[in-house]
Amino acid sequence: MIHTSHMSGLALAAGALCILGASPASAQAATNCSLRPAVSTERQTLTCEPGLSITVERGAHYRLADRNRNGRVDAIVLDNKAALIDVDSSHLKGGFEVVTPQAIAAVRGTRWAVDVHGDTTSVLVLRGRVAVNKVSTGQGVTLRQGQGVDADRGRSPLSVTQWRPSRINALMARLGQ
Repeated sequence: MIHTSHMSGLALAAGALCILGASPASAQAATNCSLRPAVSTERQTLTCEPGLSITVERGAHYRLADRNRNGRVDAIVLDNKAALIDVDSSHLKGGFEVVTPQAIAAVRGTRWAVDVHGDTTSVLVLRGRVAVNKVSTGQGVTLRQGQGVDADRGRSPLSVTQWRPSRINALMARLGQ
């Protein structure tokens, strides 16, 4: 049995997670993920088979997960900082999830960013739709392009907003976009 953080424990309750290390060697060997050559020390990009690309901010604490144990990444457990996920559903079947201490964001095919800062997880959709569920209440919302939500650990409801260009640009700059 793998002992993980509170949020990872919730993910385990939903289905078995095979947690994979975030090091380049283990990511490549265990999940068919490889690091793209770094053009910046501010972020790293993992290419995980056709249809899945994950860019993580420097210093992010994360683990790749293979929930169905088929050797392919189908989730990232993100504890802090930001990640940009690009999923092409025509190549990647079964969807993808980002699990954080405050929320779970899941898609079938889209491009979205997740930022964990302190006690808040922010989710922004750049293309497609993303379902976001708040861990503390189970409340869920669906976001569309340009929409975002901030999820905290409290009992307050999720509120979908159209993000201002300045907020989008600040997050995307951290991810090299």
